[in-house]
Amino acid sequence: MKAAILRLDAVQMSFGSVIVDQHGFTDSFPGVAMLTGLIGNALGYDHSDFAKLTDLQERLDFAARWDVDPEVMVDYHTVDLGSPKMRNPGWTTSGEPEHRAGGPAARYGIHQRYRHYLVDGLMTVAVGLTTEGDPDLQTVVHALREPVRPLFLGRKTCLPSRPLLDPRTPVMEGEDLLSILARVPIWTRSGQEAKGRCYTRACWTPRSFEDTAPETRLVYDLRDWQNQLPAGSRKRCEGMIEVGL
Repeated sequence: MKAAILRLDAVQMSFGSVIVDQHGFTDSFPGVAMLTGLIGNALGYDHSDFAKLTDLQERLDFAARWDVDPEVMVDYHTVDLGSPKMRNPGWTTSGEPEHRAGGPAARYGIHQRYRHYLVDGLMTVAVGLTTEGDPDLQTVVHALREPVRPLFLGRKTCLPSRPLLDPRTPVMEGEDLLSILARVPIWTRSGQEAKGRCYTRACWTPRSFEDTAPETRLVYDLRDWQNQLPAGSRKRCEGMIEVGL
């Protein structure tokens, strides 16, 4: 199996998780839908290309690890739904202002929001395609090297600090994505290769003998691209892996 090797390095990243009330949480690892959107954006897909995005999501698999553990930051901000710019008609596709349901406080009040980010982390991801099709891995690698549009890691404010592809080994081959990931050298904060073997937090798709392992849990990281809604769950392993094998 072949995999594209990504180095996700940014001042802040956000891997969308379940939103609870006014809190937009971040998962510890990226999801399949997020990586599908990232690659689709690099390829030049837009939201109307839902058939292409759906096919890519169904074929995409990955394993990821933290080389430098991030810190969690919560961004607090407010929105005043009663301000003149929010009341002006014409800012929705229907040509009329659209307000929240409920009384005056819900429709025109000041609402608080908390957005969670992972700060100053450095992650390595091995991305593969499980079946043949369009795009193939080489096309994906080329798109990540020369993306059609600017890329971001979760939210649009999360801009990468470096090109996403590993500059030395953009493509590696191995038995599976986890074994490939374990052979990719760990980077230090400065982007240098760490010496020797070490352990780091990782996630990967369960192999057959790990389907009921304690590290396996359900994650909700798939998307219905046609209706722009979260859709479905899958199993994911999370645990410590040894790197430098």
